[in-house]
Amino acid sequence: MATTQTPSWREGMSSDNIKGLVLALSSSFFIGASFIVKKKGLKKAGASGVRAGVGGYSYLYEPLWWVGMITMIVGEIANFAAYAFAPAILVTPLGALSIIISAVLAHIILRERLHIFGILGCILCVVGSTTIVLHAPQEREIESVTEVWQMAMEPAFLLYAALVMTAVFILIFHFIPQYGQTHIMVYIGVCSLVGSLSVMSVKAIGIALKLTLSGMNQLIYPQTWIFTLVVITCVLTQMNYLNKALDTFNTAVVSPIYYVMFTSFTILASVIMFKDWDRQSPTQVVTEMCGFVTILSGTFLLHKTKDMADGPSASLSIRLSKHVEEDGFCGGEGIPLRRQESSRLP
Repeated sequence: MATTQTPSWREGMSSDNIKGLVLALSSSFFIGASFIVKKKGLKKAGASGVRAGVGGYSYLYEPLWWVGMITMIVGEIANFAAYAFAPAILVTPLGALSIIISAVLAHIILRERLHIFGILGCILCVVGSTTIVLHAPQEREIESVTEVWQMAMEPAFLLYAALVMTAVFILIFHFIPQYGQTHIMVYIGVCSLVGSLSVMSVKAIGIALKLTLSGMNQLIYPQTWIFTLVVITCVLTQMNYLNKALDTFNTAVVSPIYYVMFTSFTILASVIMFKDWDRQSPTQVVTEMCGFVTILSGTFLLHKTKDMADGPSASLSIRLSKHVEEDGFCGGEGIPLRRQESSRLP
């Protein structure tokens, strides 16, 4: 008598999706751990020299800080590679896992207390990430970077890109001069909108490099270099306005809002350009969105409870010292999102 076997989740995922998943998880681990190593290096350097928060650069002579920097670079390379194998709708939300790694390691190594609601936030992030992984669309087969270019030239994505650029120019030239110092959404809006375009270009470059390494040279196509130019332009723009946001507003506020907006626009851009949802049922799409909302809830809860960890006095101290930063993040505010610590292409 024949027996039927229920396919495992692994059998339901393509080999490329599995590679992208492993790379994305590795990226989260390395980047999350790098925050802790760098902070340990900053503290060690500050004990024997001028702290980074008051303009010192003694951390540049501290080997531990460089170990953290190298760890972060490895994580960013893994994240870059993940986009070449898996859809952005799978890779991008998993960035929240680096927050969990940072929070847990900070609790263990730096003795920074993790509030019970922070633990709940971590659990929500894990549940949401698992939901997305189990229902993520399969990566479509692409045989040339010119195929990606054709997708980018389709009317729907051209309309999206035009709307994004129009909104960015309006924000930069009209709203930032008037409201940049008082409304947090202005700076973050620019970063998030531009970031969604940079991720699409990063994915195109990743695909081109993957095909080139497999024997099909994609560097001969001008489209590869156009995508590279777009990435460079977008990243420089993101870094500029994200730094402005971090310098003006509290990191604990910037982090979750930036993560939500950046991830939302990236998923939207991916759905339009690569038509991720066309290969899925409505049930799968709704389940993915539920997983995404679960991750957002966990992220907000984790950041919201940072100030609760050490009581009201620590919370007041954090609010008063939001401009005192150590290598880009406030020592009293905990570990920020991964994209703020580096020039990460979203």
